[in-house]
Amino acid sequence: MKALGRMRHRGPDGEPGYLERGSVKLGHNRLKVIDLDDRAAQPFFSRDGRYALIYNGEVYNHGELARKHGIARKTSSDTEVIVELFRLLGPEMLKELNGMFSMVILDTDTGAVFAARDRLGVKPLYYAQSGNGIVLASEIAPVIELTGKSVFDEFGLRQYRKLRAFFNGRTAYKGIEMFPAGHYMLNGVMKKYWDIPAGPQSPPGNEELLDLLKSAVKMRCVSDVPAGAYLSGGLDSTLVAALSGLKNTWTVGFEEMNEFEWARLASLALESDHAEVLIDQEDFAEMARGLIRERMEPLSVPNEVLLYAMTREVKKKNTVVLSGEGADELFFGYDRIFRWAAGNHWDLREFSRLYSYGTIDDLDIVEDAVSPFLCRGKAIDIVAAFFQSAHLHGLLRRLDSSTMLCSVEARAPFVDYRLIERMAGVPFEYRIEDNVPKAQLKRIARGIVPDEIILRKKVGFPVPLGSMSFNSAKAATPMDAWLEFNLMELTGAKDSERGMVAL
Repeated sequence: MKALGRMRHRGPDGEPGYLERGSVKLGHNRLKVIDLDDRAAQPFFSRDGRYALIYNGEVYNHGELARKHGIARKTSSDTEVIVELFRLLGPEMLKELNGMFSMVILDTDTGAVFAARDRLGVKPLYYAQSGNGIVLASEIAPVIELTGKSVFDEFGLRQYRKLRAFFNGRTAYKGIEMFPAGHYMLNGVMKKYWDIPAGPQSPPGNEELLDLLKSAVKMRCVSDVPAGAYLSGGLDSTLVAALSGLKNTWTVGFEEMNEFEWARLASLALESDHAEVLIDQEDFAEMARGLIRERMEPLSVPNEVLLYAMTREVKKKNTVVLSGEGADELFFGYDRIFRWAAGNHWDLREFSRLYSYGTIDDLDIVEDAVSPFLCRGKAIDIVAAFFQSAHLHGLLRRLDSSTMLCSVEARAPFVDYRLIERMAGVPFEYRIEDNVPKAQLKRIARGIVPDEIILRKKVGFPVPLGSMSFNSAKAATPMDAWLEFNLMELTGAKDSERGMVAL
């Protein structure tokens, strides 16, 4: 219960839920989004009383699945549908879920424990061995609290210093792993239930692609609490906001570096109720320190702090927010590295030069990160799968942590698995056509998004790293300084007062 109390940001609505059966303990903090009645609180039992579920996320097609499988519901929540589907289908039910989730289900008859994570890892889940059992949690700090595992993993820290993220299940700590996306665990045995399809396929037409995107956005607008949308003024967020029809939109930036003008242009076209969140450099550094200490992990990219600052304001009106995350991975928005991959044979050193964020020479780290995708063969297929899975996973972790710390649920339509399966293996020339990145996405945006936004060049989430106070003369680049700042804050905070939490 102490751990649950320290993670109230992930679910501050109602009393924490707790269940202890034998050696198994389940705890849950609820963020009310679908069915606000306490009848949908967790742990949630199946109708026969056998299965108990705790779960973080949303299954967007829960109504369709309830009708398909004849589930007579006593709530309108997706939670009930999940546990009843497990009662009917067991682990096979995962293949029918369209959503983002991490979950644990206890069979109270046998004591069997089932855990699973969504296909792309939109929702986080960590785990570690503890004695003869396993600890699972939505954040890393509770795992440290419950297992005592707080020794830093040098290989994991090398990953971060070179690539600003963690790969292949590693974390900053020895013995604590990320539960792999697209997998489930039953009684300690891990199994994969989904992967990005391999092999070529013909591209979708404009109408098919737009219909898929409209469906993905529409699903993610379903909520019993107010919803809004991030709106940077870039193509991805503007298209999502436009298709959603949501009236609250949000952007963030510094006085000296922002995208406010583009966001205003988009907001005017969408007729949204738009808010600009301003942050200064002093606030940025202080927020970054607080986030590192709260999470007990380094931050991936500097704009993670801006997302957090913006979402604090979002919470004043909205509990659900839509994001354009995932479009660059689908449509080759990182065109420099995709152009190289399309025109060359695989070369690890060149990939490292184009992809790495830290300048330290550590090719072994890059090779380890990309190793699961080398079986794809061609350089373009290796890079496409790496970005769609490993790279995107880091961005999704950033999105979840920044928003859930504010008790806001972020949803990303471009991460709908139907879009990813449909786009897997389509030709490079479809995604970058006539030297234009994201060509097909720009085509379907015509008439929906202002032409000026469609034609503007891609801009990263702007942060003036070069003038930040944590820059060190020893750092080769501002990004190196950012990475070292995070590691110093993390290792320095290890033995200080820290917030411990649980799933």
